[in-house]
Amino acid sequence: MRTKTRLTCPCGTAITGTDEDDLVAKTQMHLTESHPGMDYSRDEILFIAY
Repeated sequence: MRTKTRLTCPCGTAITGTDEDDLVAKTQMHLTESHPGMDYSRDEILFIAY
């Protein structure tokens, strides 16, 4: 299975991680800072990642 390291938030922000753990951490940080109240699990984040 290919490692997912990128995603584009519906707001248009592109997020890139060095690995899946980094991508999840950066995405959760983006959500906290830019979209308070929105919370996605690791599995949900990786589902939309590529």
